[in-house]
Amino acid sequence: MDVAHCYLDGNADCVEFCPHDAYHHVLAASTYMLQEGDQPSRSGSISLFNVDANKGCLDLFHRVDTAGIFDLKWSPVGGNVGCLLAQADANGCLRFHSLESCLDGAKGGLLKEITGDKISSSMCLCLDWNPSATSITVGLSDGSVSIVSLLESQMEIQQEWKAHDFELWATSFDIHQPQLVYTGSDDCKFSCWDLRDSPSKLAFQNTKVHKMGVCCIVKSPSDPNTLLTGCYDEYLRVWDVRSISKPVNETSICLGGGVWRIKPHPIVPGLVLAACMHNGFAVVKIEGDKAEVIETYSKHGSLAYGADWQRGESFQDGKNKSTLVATCSFYDRLLRLWMPQQSDIAT
Repeated sequence: MDVAHCYLDGNADCVEFCPHDAYHHVLAASTYMLQEGDQPSRSGSISLFNVDANKGCLDLFHRVDTAGIFDLKWSPVGGNVGCLLAQADANGCLRFHSLESCLDGAKGGLLKEITGDKISSSMCLCLDWNPSATSITVGLSDGSVSIVSLLESQMEIQQEWKAHDFELWATSFDIHQPQLVYTGSDDCKFSCWDLRDSPSKLAFQNTKVHKMGVCCIVKSPSDPNTLLTGCYDEYLRVWDVRSISKPVNETSICLGGGVWRIKPHPIVPGLVLAACMHNGFAVVKIEGDKAEVIETYSKHGSLAYGADWQRGESFQDGKNKSTLVATCSFYDRLLRLWMPQQSDIAT
């Protein structure tokens, strides 16, 4: 069921609902614009929206002009840094913004940059917070990965190493074992690194399963043994990582279009939202060694890149409850709010 939509000021690539209790109604969306020429430039923006599904509300209340953004993520709940939004951008910068309440009591808040710096001469393509929000892993366009600490609004590169041969589009912490970091790249390799060694030690690397570049890697929040990967080869893969030396089992499902982003449902185990580039968006149910598409959404006109579930809210639609979803597509600059129609997709 469609709730609301709007057009952004640039090519839309990321949408992220704030997970922190006081700000579940806040949605961040980012853009990336390439100005070609003899000296190409990459610009972008972060837009913040107030969202109310019951009223069909999608109201812009704050916008920040930035470099072109490749990835955007809120700090995890339970970390010790408050409500922060991290951006990885085309200028090789990692920046942190604080979401601060408006003094006049207006709904929403303002983004204030608290720190940021150029961490590489290459572009920052992807990022992920560790569970305590004390460090960030950043994937770079030269195939390197950086581990950057954030303590008392001060950032510092802790480690950086060459992890892959080509662009590193996916990196994430293992939320159950945060000493482990996963990486994936256009070289078709899926790797795991142990940060307890310096430089980090390669714990495992799979070079045979992904037939094209690895786009995203996400640990299941409900099952410490399950890891999900998305790939340009159009497959969502479900891995059992009980053995640190190598994933011991793998289930795959073809979603079509290239699996660019995977978002597990914040509450419902085994339910994931996938952005499938040339094939819209899909809601997938994973149970054991089975994975099936239970719903698709195809009301975007170009590359399906950004997708996220809203936390803390569920909405009654007839007999079913549903969680609000935000999705965005690149070239048509379109941001949409909608609710899956399948039952049991609720918080």
